[in-house]
Amino acid sequence: MINAAIVGLGWWGQTLVESVANSSQKIRFSTAVSRSASQKAKDFSQFHKMNLVQNFDAVLADPNIDAVVLATPHSLHAKEVIEAAEAGKHVFCEKPFALSKAEAESAVSATQKAGVTLGLGYNRRLHPEMIKLRERIHSGDLGVILHCEANMTFPNALFLSNDAWRASKEETPCGGLTPMGVHAIDGMIDLCGEIDEVYCQSFKRAVEVDADDTTSMLFRMKEGMSGYLSTMTATGGGFSFQVFGSKGHIRLEGMTHIAGAPSEERRKKCFGNCYFKPVKGSLEHWEAEETDIVKAILEHFSDAVSGTQPFMIPVSEMIHGAAVTESVVKSAKSHQVEKVY
Repeated sequence: MINAAIVGLGWWGQTLVESVANSSQKIRFSTAVSRSASQKAKDFSQFHKMNLVQNFDAVLADPNIDAVVLATPHSLHAKEVIEAAEAGKHVFCEKPFALSKAEAESAVSATQKAGVTLGLGYNRRLHPEMIKLRERIHSGDLGVILHCEANMTFPNALFLSNDAWRASKEETPCGGLTPMGVHAIDGMIDLCGEIDEVYCQSFKRAVEVDADDTTSMLFRMKEGMSGYLSTMTATGGGFSFQVFGSKGHIRLEGMTHIAGAPSEERRKKCFGNCYFKPVKGSLEHWEAEETDIVKAILEHFSDAVSGTQPFMIPVSEMIHGAAVTESVVKSAKSHQVEKVY
């Protein structure tokens, strides 16, 4: 059993705790870090029998804590990963891993030097439908892959206060890119390999906070296929991921992680209707298997800490994902196609 600390008790930090509470034989949260130590944080920690502290250093100095799980603002991730590694703690970082390639490289280097396990929260890789899609691509069942396309939406930005960290352009550049879109980008990297160049347009239409709400991105992969991703943070929630090949295309539909929705919904309803349309033949339709992908990735991380298997995302892909994020933000500012280095 991995004894872990949750760092950050916002709505997603709470979701992580709820996913394994009283149900996992692999990981448990014994400590929570909340800088504000609000009454809500105190009540949540007490309910889940966690010790509440306000200082990250207190967790790093605690010899009884094996791992830290970071559900903190994006700009803090690399720094906190490095500090955790230097303290000898295994570390699971929520996405996005970092906002630049250089930060990601520094964080990975620190974990490798310390010999600790690094996990990253791209939980959709573990969903059975993504696993089956990966297998169909690699087996050649879809033929030559032409294009990947994704759309991710939620209404969360409509309800943000101006002082919320997610309302900051510095913390969440390009609107829905960091809270949602990076999941789809990671899926494209997983299925199609590294991304070579990007073009992004991002702007504000409906939200009152100083953040974009409408963002669209074009990609060209090094293997030759193209990609498209749109994110919107001021409309109804939804998710779709589609891969087009010379033998047909597959479309996966579902939901995004909507703040305020029941925890179980956020964890288990990310995938729903699935379709396959071959070049010849009838449309196939099926319902996705219901899986708690948040619990699944925390337990997968626990297995990696225990040494039973490596973490599913190679560190090279963690770094490349950060490089793509950096290039998307750069393109939105330059209004030019940007290479991913």
